[in-house]
Amino acid sequence: MKRLYVLRHAKSSWDNEGLADFDRPLNERGRKIAPLMGKLMRERGYIPEKIYASPAKRAAKTAKLACKGGDITAEIEFDRRIYEAGTRTLTKVLSEIKNGAKSALIVGHNYGLEDLIHDLTGQPELMPTAALAVIDLEIDKWKDVGPGKGKLVEVLRPKEVLI
Repeated sequence: MKRLYVLRHAKSSWDNEGLADFDRPLNERGRKIAPLMGKLMRERGYIPEKIYASPAKRAAKTAKLACKGGDITAEIEFDRRIYEAGTRTLTKVLSEIKNGAKSALIVGHNYGLEDLIHDLTGQPELMPTAALAVIDLEIDKWKDVGPGKGKLVEVLRPKEVLI
């Protein structure tokens, strides 16, 4: 069995409309919530061995702040494929994880993350900014990740768990 954590980037800023989507930073709320989600991960024992994140500014910063807030020491690997990825691409990224890792965190964007969760578990879930889904995968090797291989353990949405 493998465990997958799926974290959507925290709230981003729209203050500078001239910025490319890839370069949008977190807003003040996003910078505050991301470390709190990391702390919540630590408190619940959700500590990934591997971390893969979109290199888009808001996703990269979310990953860094969540790790700092949760004292999560796994190295973050930035993978351009995660940015604007659909289910097929996200599944491909996950299938390449080395089998020694029992757990992994992927930090990215909607709608790809919502679609991935639905594909893996058969359950539609809303993933607002900074939401975390925890999925147990009925696989022994990451290369076997795919449709229907997961069971949703829980979804932690900031407005439900931090207020």
